[in-house]
Amino acid sequence: MFDMDEKMHEERASLSLFFRLLKLGNLKTGLVIAGLFLGIIETIAGLIIPLFTRDLIDQWALDGLDGNNIILFIAAFILQTIAGGFSFYLMTYVGESMVANLRGHLWGHVLHLPIPYFDRNESGAIMSRLTQDTSIIKSLVSEHFVNVFNGLISVVGAIILLFLIDWKITLFIFLAVPVTMLIIQPLGKQMFKISLRTQDELAKFSGHLGRVLQDIRLVKSFSAQEIEREEGKKEIQSLMRYGLREAKIYAVISPIITTVILLVIVIVVGYGGARVASGQISAGSLVAIIIYLFQVVMPFTMMASFFTTFQKSLGATKRITEILEERVETKGFLQIDDFQKPLKFEEVSFSYDGEIQVLNQISFTVEPGKNYAFVGPSGGGKTTIFSLIERFYRPTEGRITIGGEDIENIDLSSWRDSIGYVSQEIPIISGTVKENICYGLKREVSDEEIEDAARLAHAHEFIEKLPLGYGTEVGERGIKLSGGQRQRIAIARAILKNPRLLLLDEATSNLDSESEVHIQKALENVMKGRTTLIIAHRLSTVTDVDTIFVVEKGQITAVGTHNGLLESSPLYRKLVQHQFQVG
Repeated sequence: MFDMDEKMHEERASLSLFFRLLKLGNLKTGLVIAGLFLGIIETIAGLIIPLFTRDLIDQWALDGLDGNNIILFIAAFILQTIAGGFSFYLMTYVGESMVANLRGHLWGHVLHLPIPYFDRNESGAIMSRLTQDTSIIKSLVSEHFVNVFNGLISVVGAIILLFLIDWKITLFIFLAVPVTMLIIQPLGKQMFKISLRTQDELAKFSGHLGRVLQDIRLVKSFSAQEIEREEGKKEIQSLMRYGLREAKIYAVISPIITTVILLVIVIVVGYGGARVASGQISAGSLVAIIIYLFQVVMPFTMMASFFTTFQKSLGATKRITEILEERVETKGFLQIDDFQKPLKFEEVSFSYDGEIQVLNQISFTVEPGKNYAFVGPSGGGKTTIFSLIERFYRPTEGRITIGGEDIENIDLSSWRDSIGYVSQEIPIISGTVKENICYGLKREVSDEEIEDAARLAHAHEFIEKLPLGYGTEVGERGIKLSGGQRQRIAIARAILKNPRLLLLDEATSNLDSESEVHIQKALENVMKGRTTLIIAHRLSTVTDVDTIFVVEKGQITAVGTHNGLLESSPLYRKLVQHQFQVG
């Protein structure tokens, strides 16, 4: 009893979420009503046609055809066709506009989710929610909803007219209705569970495809095609198993419904033929009864399809709602109008998984207009410090402030607009060189400004040599460019943004010696009068900064200038000796 109550509660909750999604998609109820009204006209015209058919057959058997009946017969067909066409288009428009609004809302929500969400979920799985799951809901609204509504009207109208023509035959048809519903209802619940798992597996498969295709060069360079092929085959086989489970349900539903329909038709035709022979009903009436029989039967087959699609839609609704219930990034409410204030880490600790501490109660102060460097072994937490400044993550403990104000209280957009971040991952989007340099800018820039930024980044010379210059397509993730070229474009992007805080995470790591010299000079010019934080493994690039922080195992173990740290920090001295070969 408890399980039944729990299942009913779950079904009501799923239904409530479904209607919430329709509301979120701004379902155009006015157009829905218009579409349903036209559908009613189509259905009524369809119900009238058998009556005209009966009269025409009976008149033909007696004294010839009546011209007026023929005209009305043709008019009913035309009305049914026109009303059906407009109803179909309106409901398709409603479905398309609703899913467009829903996808727009979902996409906007996804873009504002925090970075940890994307750490936990593969991009392919998220794409599956945005495309496949929303398409299922669209299919229900634009295709199945009007069909099942019109089908119900058709069934009710046909049964009423059947009773008026011959109530005895109608009783045979009624016997098929409870039998059909008893079959569909329990199997529909199974379909709901299977559809949930199928959509999960489909999202997982999409995620796998996205990951492999994104890193296809890694796959090929390590000859991992067979490994990925086997992994893909496992997921494909899993999808097939769930597809076969759906097929088993259809394999039970379809033959039984077909058998019931054929049995009813045989009984109606046989019994009706006997009544025609005895003169109790006319031949035209029997033909009308058979047509009405199909108008009762066909909606039931559509209702079975609607029911399974509806169950899938509830599953899709659950998955979409899971994303919408994820909390977005903290936006803050204060505008950062003055960046000329100290930036402080106050006993900040951080863990990605809640277990391993990446940063452990670090504290330091960054004065405006000065240059700072973070050095130390890989994995010490340097990049994590930058990620916290960018507010990609929130500190586990402690806080980060600027001018005494917690940065979480500052408007997120204005905060990030004030920061230029050149990461070692070199993010390049598909598009032209110009689009990459200008990416994310909220102001109009001239070609001269773009070229000036490229020159400062030592990128203009190689860009001019590309086939279309700044209009050259760089390929997915900038694959048509070398690592050094991609990094120089990323630096040009940061320069053009003209940030008040510049974060350079190994900004010269992929450059040859000649390019590094040029860019280092350019960066020195860009860094003047601007607060700059640098992560560097090449210590030669940071010997002249104002302050160097030595970061080791999530802690700042030493602070000072290059010369001071050579004397006071054994780790820093070891790093310098390793790179400069000095004793």
